[in-house]
Amino acid sequence: SAACEAAKAAGGAAFEEWDNLRIADVNGKDRQRIPDGKLCSAGLDGYRGLDLPRADWPSTRLAPGADLTLDYSSTIPHTGTFELYLTKPGYDPKRPLKWSDLDAKPFAKVKDPELTDGAYHLKAKLPSDRTGRQLLYTIWRNSSTADTYYSCSDVVLSAGAKNSDARAPAENSETTGNTADRASDETDGGGTAMPLVAGGSAAAVLTAAGVFVTRRRRR
Repeated sequence: SAACEAAKAAGGAAFEEWDNLRIADVNGKDRQRIPDGKLCSAGLDGYRGLDLPRADWPSTRLAPGADLTLDYSSTIPHTGTFELYLTKPGYDPKRPLKWSDLDAKPFAKVKDPELTDGAYHLKAKLPSDRTGRQLLYTIWRNSSTADTYYSCSDVVLSAGAKNSDARAPAENSETTGNTADRASDETDGGGTAMPLVAGGSAAAVLTAAGVFVTRRRRR
């Protein structure tokens, strides 16, 4: 997509070193450590292309108030808490993402989910008061390491969106190449699954009553 090409043109390591998108010793002070406009890169210059404010990032269509199942595939177990945030009504994707664009509290938190069948299966429910293009912001606070991981997923909330589950295979630590690419087309839940950024030595895949496409991945 044009957005992905623009992210590549911005330079940095997002498309080669996707596994290094992490910050150590955040200790819950995300809003102090990561400046406005740099939420998707977690303030890391090597991932600056992921922060480009555009309305043409590939996105996933979901229904407001829909039940979600987020599957984070993992090669090695980790403990920690996942926090899921959604942008507020009135969010403008053409403006840099700020902390004030997100709800103050996550709409879902999952602590130490069990690793089953090679994945963490996170159950959540989308807010019912959002429509149109929004952004899902995921924070994974590891308790087994000092790292915290961040990711952005573009979604379009529409009452007519289809709900379906899909899953991509887990990656491993030897995976290389253009792994930070987002899917090139908008999906409605029936497209190709796109791995989400995961943490440390784990790989992550996200499915959510449809398939999220993300601006980056972590393993």
